[in-house]
Amino acid sequence: MNCPFCHNCDSRVIDSRSADDGSAIRRRRQCPSCSRRFTTVETAMLSVVKRSGVVEPFSRSKVVSGVRKACQGRPVDDDQLAFLAQKVEDALRAGGAAEVPSDEVGLAILAPLRELDEVAYLRFASVYRSFDTLDDFEAEITLLRAEHEPTGQEPSPIAPPASPHH
Repeated sequence: MNCPFCHNCDSRVIDSRSADDGSAIRRRRQCPSCSRRFTTVETAMLSVVKRSGVVEPFSRSKVVSGVRKACQGRPVDDDQLAFLAQKVEDALRAGGAAEVPSDEVGLAILAPLRELDEVAYLRFASVYRSFDTLDDFEAEITLLRAEHEPTGQEPSPIAPPASPHH
């Protein structure tokens, strides 16, 4: 680590502490040349590989802005969106890869969004998975309804029958 004051290419770590809920390390350093102290913050890089091949740093704010559109008019607040973005980042980091395809980011959004708001989930899934017909929506709604049913019981008579087109 280069000293920001004299640009010496060495420094000595005096203290290390966890920061940002364990996702970063704060290090207090001292330059052996000029004896000045400075602080560094280390984080593990998580990059997203877009379909075009461009690589950019993962951004929670991009997750929030993408999901916010699906949540318009729904009872979802900014804190819930921030928590969802954190869950998405945690899930992607748990995979252990430094670079993830953008498709994996979309997949990582689906489960926490489903837990947060099913209507917003359907909106997001319809765009992300490119729903083309009402049958696509019906199939997804059928899956959501099946998750609400107690296991080992028949679906309630209120649920519409499965589409004969499948």
